[in-house]
Amino acid sequence: MMETAQKITIGELVAKDFRAATVFESFGIDFCCKGNRTIEEACEKKRIDVSEVKVALDNLLYNSSDDSHDYNFWPLDLLADYIEKKHHRYIEERIPLLLQYLNKLCKVHGEAHPELFEITRLFSAGAGELTTHMKKEELILFPYLRKMVKKPIGTSTVKASNFRSVKLPINMMMEEHEAEGDRFEKIAELTNNYNPPADACNTYKVTYSLLEEFESDLHRHIHLENNILFPRSIAYETKVHQLELK
Repeated sequence: MMETAQKITIGELVAKDFRAATVFESFGIDFCCKGNRTIEEACEKKRIDVSEVKVALDNLLYNSSDDSHDYNFWPLDLLADYIEKKHHRYIEERIPLLLQYLNKLCKVHGEAHPELFEITRLFSAGAGELTTHMKKEELILFPYLRKMVKKPIGTSTVKASNFRSVKLPINMMMEEHEAEGDRFEKIAELTNNYNPPADACNTYKVTYSLLEEFESDLHRHIHLENNILFPRSIAYETKVHQLELK
């Protein structure tokens, strides 16, 4: 459990692990300007059950899923499901929170740190592109992969309504991945590799940490698709086609 026995403050908790900020945010607890309170004090003030907050912190900080799997041996449909449920949902959850924090930083610190406006512009543009990108995967590419691996070998190839081969949408997805990688390289440069300035408040620090986490998750996400799911899908489709021609 968290170090509540030592009466650690909310601000100190967030400083130890920035992910705690998302829990406090969900309960409407100010971890920035009023971060000098303990969890108990903040919950008493807002009439929140302190045990609920502590359980949420434990679930987030200590029950993280093991990500040491060898995805090369996963069935293609299972891997697509995993990417959608883990990485797509993560992006959907983090985008509104990060946009909220970035907009707040622009209002409060934008005059002293004008680079925040460009960071916000880049992230906002990426958020829109990623949302569209994921929908194309969820509505077109992934359903095709699921049908492809579930059809009996020897039957006619699964036909998608708007492409003849899985290579076509995969090439498009990979181009979009590259664009996002380039965009986050610029964000990393503008944030000094996610190192906040000396005058940064807790929200500033948490925002940079969340951006770094977002980029790290995006890299794992793209790795799973570009290096495992996509080439294996192309190889599987090619094998099916060859068997059908025999």
